[in-house]
Amino acid sequence: MATELDVPVKIVATGEDLEINKAFRQLIKHDGSDLHLQVGKAPILRVKGSLRELQMDPIDDERMKQLLAPMMDKRSREIFDEDGGADFAHVVDYEGESWRFRVNMFTQLGSWGLVARKVERTIPSFDGLYLPPVMEELCKFHQGMILLAGVTGSGKSTTIASMLNWVNANYRKHVLTIEDPIEFVYTPDKCLINQREVGLDVKDFEIALKHAVRQDPDVMLVGEMRDAETFETAMHAAETGHLVFGTIHASTAPSCIGRILDLFPQDMHSALRSSMEFNMRAIIAQKLVPTIREDPKRVPIVEIMTFNPTVRKLIREEEDGKLVDAIRIGKDEGMQLFNDSLHGFIEDEFISRATAFEVSGNVEELKMILKGIDVKAAGIL
Repeated sequence: MATELDVPVKIVATGEDLEINKAFRQLIKHDGSDLHLQVGKAPILRVKGSLRELQMDPIDDERMKQLLAPMMDKRSREIFDEDGGADFAHVVDYEGESWRFRVNMFTQLGSWGLVARKVERTIPSFDGLYLPPVMEELCKFHQGMILLAGVTGSGKSTTIASMLNWVNANYRKHVLTIEDPIEFVYTPDKCLINQREVGLDVKDFEIALKHAVRQDPDVMLVGEMRDAETFETAMHAAETGHLVFGTIHASTAPSCIGRILDLFPQDMHSALRSSMEFNMRAIIAQKLVPTIREDPKRVPIVEIMTFNPTVRKLIREEEDGKLVDAIRIGKDEGMQLFNDSLHGFIEDEFISRATAFEVSGNVEELKMILKGIDVKAAGIL
């Protein structure tokens, strides 16, 4: 249940400004991360991980369409009408500064709705995001694929942005991004950077990826690995000498292997395993967890599986069930499980034990770690 914010809000037009931008500005003012609009409810903000409702009248069906329709251009409206939903970027001015939002507009139970994610105006460093030191090492590869896994809202895009920004600050390379929509806009430092937005700059991911290999990139960002065609083309780019970053919806690093295989028919799995064995460099799974501090409000717990000889052997031999143990014995190489990350944040007094137990996938193991008991890996070789 959303709690109510103690700031009355009335959405009214200001000159040529869109009426709905008033709700977006409330999100910025309250340092929230997401805006939710649903027929029959007042606008709801996600602030520090919790939903909070603005003090205004519920929005009815007709009013919702009046508020949301002006946000869409011709292309977005055509996609919305055909598919029942559309993704696009939205920019709002607030106190002299421009803020970008990643918007998903959709229909549910026959009514229009919206969820918008605020994109931070600056790209944080690894330290600023409280990410482990190994992240820097993962940016030093010159070829292969690095995947960021997690659910929507887990901070994958921000982590990838920080990785690309590190490359931008340290190498003279050509970085090409293919996004739907573009979230972070990079300021070139040492790198040449081209950013292409699907729908605005190119028709779809498949065409963008086909063009990409002819555009002389060293580093590529492919948005979400949504289908077999996108993954296959991105993996081909990794095989042919590019460093490719991408995201995928999966709950843990080891489970990404099965998630990728599920995109393809069974008779292709052996070849896919071989391709991942030789070209995947790391899989990073991430979750955002609320803290007990005022700042930061949330921290990312991360699971890191790098593709050392043990991991590659297990994937080749279809022993995916042993990958968790491979991560355990690879801690000296920078690998870690979610419980290792949780343990570190508990020790540093960022998160509570109760919160850690709530999000841990293996509570008993976490309790053992907190007691100082070394959790051993089973024999996997």
